Amino acid sequence: MELIKHTSQSKLIKSLFIIILGSIVLTISAKIKIPFYPVPMTMQTFVVLLLGLSFGYKIGLSTVGLYLIEGIIGLPVFSNTPERGVGIVYFTGPTMGYLIGFLFACYLASFVKFNDNFLKIFIKLTLAVSTIYILGILWLGNFIGWDKPIFSLGVKPFLLAEIFKILLLSLLVKKFSKLKNII
Repeated sequence: MELIKHTSQSKLIKSLFIIILGSIVLTISAKIKIPFYPVPMTMQTFVVLLLGLSFGYKIGLSTVGLYLIEGIIGLPVFSNTPERGVGIVYFTGPTMGYLIGFLFACYLASFVKFNDNFLKIFIKLTLAVSTIYILGILWLGNFIGWDKPIFSLGVKPFLLAEIFKILLLSLLVKKFSKLKNII
């Protein structure tokens, strides 16, 4: 009985460590901007998908949830913070739909199987990341008005970067299968 209790505590500690470390990695991925055409690219969506893929939906959603809570309470974890504000004011701004979409994308990415072929992985990750943009433009349209070119503002500039990140992740997915064994 003691061994089961110790194993359970050890697993909980590992999970908490991964969740905290994952939120730090997600924060770093939001802050580093890589020159890309037509807009600079962050690696946030890559990390969101990676979390779901590597650790499953429970750890992945906990990590993304912690990241969102950190941002909502005022820690400058989001991209463009603190320059464009922090806390709930920033969270409820034009990017809120995208940020909430991180949860859905992470969840869907957790269903990618490491033995899937490249095309299947690419399609599943594309569907997962699409939830970020669907929720993002729905919120953005309500936020700035549907009379604005929502797709051109909220999706089109990021498409090339997303394709690049999904391709990269699809190529590397089998390498990340070892991370699931950590827990």
